[in-house]
Amino acid sequence: MNIRRGVMADAPALAEIGERTFRDTFQEFNRAEDMDAYVSTAYTLERIQQDLREAYVLVAERDGVIVGFGYLHDEEVPACVRAAFPEATRFAEVLRFYIAREMHGTGLANQLMDALFVEAASRHAEVAWLGVWESNRRAIRFYEKRGFLDVGGQKFALGEDLQDDRVMARAL
Repeated sequence: MNIRRGVMADAPALAEIGERTFRDTFQEFNRAEDMDAYVSTAYTLERIQQDLREAYVLVAERDGVIVGFGYLHDEEVPACVRAAFPEATRFAEVLRFYIAREMHGTGLANQLMDALFVEAASRHAEVAWLGVWESNRRAIRFYEKRGFLDVGGQKFALGEDLQDDRVMARAL
């Protein structure tokens, strides 16, 4: 397994694995039209190229094929995260943390999350935070094992469906 910084040449593969993994995880629980509306904007080549310019993207490869990725982003920090960590001044959002289904249970998720933590700490972030769909119990359990605490909620628009995400955070 190789974990490295994503580059612009990775954009087509990131768009493909992003959409595939998103659909694998959420399609059975959501209306097809909401899924189609979301992925038609979230996983375009142009959007992924923009993400590569604006976020720190790590990719995980096996035999030269991208099998997972995660972003660090310096977005607006939700009030619930600031309230849970009132002394912190530097935050990093873990965004789009995806592992291909065939890689579940291999330890890749832990390796990739560790690499994101190292990068966030090198940027002097004191707290990592993320949003996760409240019905994604597998992901929530993983994040809890990695030290994230549920600190609040936020809305996530999946097409026309306004869903509830849990906001989780942890000190670095």
